Amino acid sequence: MKKLIAALVATTAMAAPVMAQEISEFRIGILGGENAQDRMSKNECLREYTEEVLGVETKLFAPADYDGVIQGLLGGTIDIAWLGASGYAKTYLSNPEAVEPVLVKVNLDGGYGYHSIGFARKDSGIATLEDMKGKTFGFGDPNSTSGYLIPSIEIPEAIGATMDSGDYFGEVKFTGGHEQTIVAVNNGDVDGGVTWADGLGDWEDGFKSGALRKAVDAGLIDMNDLVMIWKSAPIPEGPVVLRADLPADVKDKMTALWSGLHEKDRECFYGVAHGEAKAFEPITHDAYLSIIEARKLKSN
Repeated sequence: MKKLIAALVATTAMAAPVMAQEISEFRIGILGGENAQDRMSKNECLREYTEEVLGVETKLFAPADYDGVIQGLLGGTIDIAWLGASGYAKTYLSNPEAVEPVLVKVNLDGGYGYHSIGFARKDSGIATLEDMKGKTFGFGDPNSTSGYLIPSIEIPEAIGATMDSGDYFGEVKFTGGHEQTIVAVNNGDVDGGVTWADGLGDWEDGFKSGALRKAVDAGLIDMNDLVMIWKSAPIPEGPVVLRADLPADVKDKMTALWSGLHEKDRECFYGVAHGEAKAFEPITHDAYLSIIEARKLKSN
């Protein structure tokens, strides 16, 4: 009997790690930047494909701000998300072991850079950053790369002043996200702001992909009513990250699903990728070292 019990204990002990590696559900985090219903509907196809591939219930989570997704990844309540570069930097700096970057959205030209775009209403008479002096400026989200981190570094260099309200701009405020900034500028609630775009294609279309393209597709704006007043240096597109302690086969299946989505379902890919793009292709941590350093400097 003792031998039998010992054998059962040993068998259970060997089986325990396997059991620990099983998942009962999978959770996809979606960054803020547009209203939650639009985010959920554009990613519903991805949720369905994930459920088919993994064979477990899959849920979409669309927190109100970027930090909601970051904290979900850090806390283990979100399993995969497409982060911005600054969001990845915050996640990494909070816990280097929490997530693994696996893929990046590659543009139609084969690159994975994009830009922070400063813009204003055409009928405002604002055509440059110089015209924004004394005006109201809108950032998106404090954890956004193009909606805050990069413009908060590059614009002060361009204007020779800080981004503090009253220094150069009359007031500097956060709108809550990219869509909110676009709507705020379009409605005249702020005089100018920043958002993101791949910079490819035509201004009138909102470029090929990005927040402006999504706003055009949604019928929120007519790009002919807006004008570009500033453009950042190229920014590395943020990574698709997986929670590091997920089972290896789950990581492999999800990486394969995302990397093959452009061939599997072009319409689904368009919605997930925020417009026209080539594919999701492999990326590593090293691509974000400069953004991590920039994030460190901003936190000092």
